[in-house]
Amino acid sequence: MAHTNASISLLMGAAIALNFLPTQAQARGEINIYSARKEALIAPVLEAYSNKYHVQVNLITGNADTLLHRLKTEGNASPADIFITVDAGRLHRAKQEGVLRQLESDTIVENIPAHLRDSEDYWVSLSRRSRVIFYNPKTVNKNELSTYEDLANPKWRGRICTRSSANIYNQSLVASMIAANGEEATGKWINNFVANLARPPFGGDTDLLRAVEAGVCDITLANTYYYGRLGHSDDPAMKAVYDHVALFWPNQAAGERGAHVNVSGIGITNSATNVRNARRLIEFLVNHESQAWYAEANNEYPVIEGVAYPSTLEPFGKFKADSLQLDKLGENNRLATELMDANGWK
Repeated sequence: MAHTNASISLLMGAAIALNFLPTQAQARGEINIYSARKEALIAPVLEAYSNKYHVQVNLITGNADTLLHRLKTEGNASPADIFITVDAGRLHRAKQEGVLRQLESDTIVENIPAHLRDSEDYWVSLSRRSRVIFYNPKTVNKNELSTYEDLANPKWRGRICTRSSANIYNQSLVASMIAANGEEATGKWINNFVANLARPPFGGDTDLLRAVEAGVCDITLANTYYYGRLGHSDDPAMKAVYDHVALFWPNQAAGERGAHVNVSGIGITNSATNVRNARRLIEFLVNHESQAWYAEANNEYPVIEGVAYPSTLEPFGKFKADSLQLDKLGENNRLATELMDANGWK
């Protein structure tokens, strides 16, 4: 993704080129953001904050790992006050790399459930996505589906598509299974899951959903927001995927842990000079109005109670979500990748 430098104008809300110049003046009325979310998915709510509090918001967007590397390289000289990224594994990595500071906000603690925040409050979730089972109703009876664990059943031999083990969304799913089932059981699951693949791992989530619709495989794992995007697409071929592929919530039965949940999230950088504005912005992003807009724009689920689901996902109803403390996704990431490598998930 190309990097975008943008300023959210106080008067027009227009995006204009900007170079960060970290000065003491910034602390009075500016905030600088490094965001792995695309500008269109975050800029309008930042503009609303800017207009309400008369703070200039300067935004740089880019690849998540590239921005984290940039924060590390810049160190205390970084102009960034806020880091926005996706996946709890990456948020944990940012904390471990020492580029974030504690949020110190009673409002955030009160509004956001504990499992959707870092246990030491270095970051907080902005939206939820679930990595669930998608299937072709022409070839799969919904009643055959049940849990993530069941995807290792030989009945699915040659019927599953997946992304590679390098994908952090898959790594976080495996990390959650380690937390639920232990290392040994998860290793066996991976081995049997890989044996059920229709072809070697490939593509991204949208490619996988298209493969299910095209009959390349019957089942895949994908994040709900990719599916939601297809529902909004103006491309008839993409809309057809949304219409012809079905979503299944795994692990919903009594006693089951619920569907795996991951997040997009935000933290204040260790180098921040505009801490007050940064903290206030995060509190603004987790209020009811901001959450409603953010969920709809990103086809993701809100992180506070009482906010409607996005229109593309609302038809699939409420679901039981895994309440695992999301720190575990980062803490188990290394073991997850080792197990994936050792058991043939390429």
